[in-house]
Amino acid sequence: MAVIGPTGRVLAANPAFGRLLDTPAEELTGLPVGELVPLGLDEHTRAACAAVLRGDCAQVTRTRRLKHPDGRPLWAEVTLVPAGAPGAPALLSVTDISEHRDLREGLRYLQCHDPLTRLPNRALFFQRLAAALADSATGRVGLCYLDLDGFTAVNDTLGHRAGDELLALVAQRLVHVTAGQRDGGLLVARLGGDEFALLVAGSTGTQQLTDLADAVLAGLAARPFELAGQRHTVSASVGVIERPTAGTSATELMRDAGTTLYWAKSDGKGRWTLYDAERSARRMRRQALSSALLPAVERGEFALEFQPIVGLADGTLRGVEALVRWQHPRLGTLAPGDFISLAEETGAIVPLGRWALAESCRQARRWQLEHSGVPPYVSVNVAVRQVWDSDLVADVAAVLRETGLPPGLLQLELTESAGVCPAGRPLRALHALSEMGVRIAIDDFGTGYSNLAYLSRLPVRALKLDGALVRGFHPGAGCGADEAIVATLVDLAHRLGLTVTAECVEEPAQAERLRLIGCDTGQGWHYSKPVAADRISALLARS
Repeated sequence: MAVIGPTGRVLAANPAFGRLLDTPAEELTGLPVGELVPLGLDEHTRAACAAVLRGDCAQVTRTRRLKHPDGRPLWAEVTLVPAGAPGAPALLSVTDISEHRDLREGLRYLQCHDPLTRLPNRALFFQRLAAALADSATGRVGLCYLDLDGFTAVNDTLGHRAGDELLALVAQRLVHVTAGQRDGGLLVARLGGDEFALLVAGSTGTQQLTDLADAVLAGLAARPFELAGQRHTVSASVGVIERPTAGTSATELMRDAGTTLYWAKSDGKGRWTLYDAERSARRMRRQALSSALLPAVERGEFALEFQPIVGLADGTLRGVEALVRWQHPRLGTLAPGDFISLAEETGAIVPLGRWALAESCRQARRWQLEHSGVPPYVSVNVAVRQVWDSDLVADVAAVLRETGLPPGLLQLELTESAGVCPAGRPLRALHALSEMGVRIAIDDFGTGYSNLAYLSRLPVRALKLDGALVRGFHPGAGCGADEAIVATLVDLAHRLGLTVTAECVEEPAQAERLRLIGCDTGQGWHYSKPVAADRISALLARS
């Protein structure tokens, strides 16, 4: 400490002050405080000190990095406060805060770095990302967002300690691979779990990011990792995104990076995938439809159309297939291909399928009552999840009872690739439905599993040949193989007492060749597109 007079000169100093300035304390008396060079007081600070001595300011405090006479650096807090009324001397104190500052910096390091890998953590990553978006040297930003393939298996088989060791080794490998690029603003961070991010604050374009992703994948694959005395090969999937900073937020960038990482995983793992705005829009649309499906069922946004199934020998209407349409309030009419797989994933297929079954049976019963002659059967698609997640047999029985439709006028279609097997709950349900009198058909037959041994044990009444076998089924199409396959399947089906329907019949020549082969019925645009129920009523009235 030192006492400073009103004129700014040292009146007295203690020995510690003298040791700091490497000058005996008594020799400091009379020197202007502004000339005490070791204190590092700049012009602004000297002016502030003068204001304190005049009584214009309560005190002044500055943090300075000083050099101790023994050569070691130290951080000090320099404070000047009045010792009495204006015009009285002031007390100058210099406090060594090096230990406090080191502790504070250490705590900040711990807050911003991952203790396992010593890489910047999520908090520091987002700080740097925000800074890059606010002030990029190139006006662009790039990100490689990666996670390890099969990391969970390492934890499960070798234990979490080995998993932690692998993460630390991967972090070292990433740092090594990117060592030559970090001076250019590249940040390697661990975001959590087995997820890492490589941020390029001032990217020069997509090529820079894809080259970086290639380098990372090559670096990880360069040599195995030693874990628990074993050598393990590790790969990663990388989502790559690069774009202008203008109009980009951290939330949007990370959302799109996460989406792109998901694509890299679904595309086969061990690779990088570049962000694609159109693909993202399709995925977002799919997600939006998925979320809206169940409420749409509850709101009654679905309708049925019916496609005729026609006898190839006489052209008569034998049946119709019920096809669900979603009358989306914003997107218009959506075909089954737009939402059925989503309904199966979300479980909405159960209430949707129950509604389609009931509505189809009601309509088929109306046709039976309104028109003379042989009534058409209605064919309704059933997803395997309906068999597993609901009591399909009870549902069908209840609908037939409520509508009064004879069981023989209902056909249920199940795809052969949907998991129909001659054992377990699905088989028991099919037998119960068949015993009830309901027709069972295998849809899309011929291009799925095609386990012919199943046909002798399943209670099936009909096969519907997949359209892929029929599309080239016309003169001049070089379809000899298709014709031979279809002829064989038709002959086999007839020997087993089954009827055969050909799907996707679009031309008269196809229908004629199928008729000659002995196929029983056909379905496709050659006869009619899917139409509303009243159009089927009109066909029945003319027959």
